[in-house]
Amino acid sequence: MKYCSSCGQPVELKIPQGDNRHRFVCPSCETIHYQNPRIVAGTVPVWEGRILLCRRAIEPRYGYWTLPAGFMENSETTQEAAARETLEEALAEVTIEDLYTMIHVPHIDQVHIFYRATLTNGQFGAGEESLESRLFGLHEIPWEEISFPTVRRTLELFIEDTRTGQYPVRISDIRPRDRKTAVR
Repeated sequence: MKYCSSCGQPVELKIPQGDNRHRFVCPSCETIHYQNPRIVAGTVPVWEGRILLCRRAIEPRYGYWTLPAGFMENSETTQEAAARETLEEALAEVTIEDLYTMIHVPHIDQVHIFYRATLTNGQFGAGEESLESRLFGLHEIPWEEISFPTVRRTLELFIEDTRTGQYPVRISDIRPRDRKTAVR
């Protein structure tokens, strides 16, 4: 951030009085500009035991496979965001089931949330941000072409949990230096 969105003056990066983190602060109007993590919401959409994946038509990771997901918008819940993103990216309507994974990605200021979901009618397609979409059996996942670590982790956990039939909420972190996780 270079300029204050309130008055247009240049901002400074400093720790405001009573705070403990660096923030962009406008020395002219004294507005403190808080920046918070962005939430990515998506689904693990299933139809007859197969998972729906989308091949990305946008960067980053153009051409790689992903679960339908995207940034949450203001005035919507995480469930609404997940269903909207699934409709936008895969032209698929889903019934949202339970929260499944919450993966913190602190080095890029994001939290990725995936819900288990079922396609409502088995129909899907490719939205504007997808080259194609396709149902994959659990043994057919194109692991070498998966877009993001959060998608990979969610798929791995889903396959593991499908074997037991138990789908607990899984919370973990992905950090760039050590890929150690604290999965609960």
